Amino acid sequence: QAQLVESGGGLVQPGGSLRLSCDASGFPLNRYAIGWFRQVPGKEREGISCISASDGSTLYSDAVKGRFTISRDMAKNMVYLQMTSLKPEDTATYYCAADAIATLTPWRYVYWGQGTQVTVSS
Repeated sequence: QAQLVESGGGLVQPGGSLRLSCDASGFPLNRYAIGWFRQVPGKEREGISCISASDGSTLYSDAVKGRFTISRDMAKNMVYLQMTSLKPEDTATYYCAADAIATLTPWRYVYWGQGTQVTVSS
């Protein structure tokens, strides 16, 4: 079955790093854009990065630009989010999602993973 599965979350100290993975089985990356989103209870879901299907071009939100890097492995059909210089305000559930167009707008995406928790705390 086509599915999106996130992994790599955990507890990390401020200033630390984590790499999140999105296994995009059934969503070939030459046809689907992949976005990374995060959500904190009581807050709106926030688009933080995405990568296009056609040429792998990327977008980042102002909150993560310069600290996070999105990438993809076409052969493995995996998408990654390398997070560095983590801050307590990065604490959230992180989701990957797939659709035809790469945007940072959550409602544009139809297919979602189950999420992985990232906690940044000392």
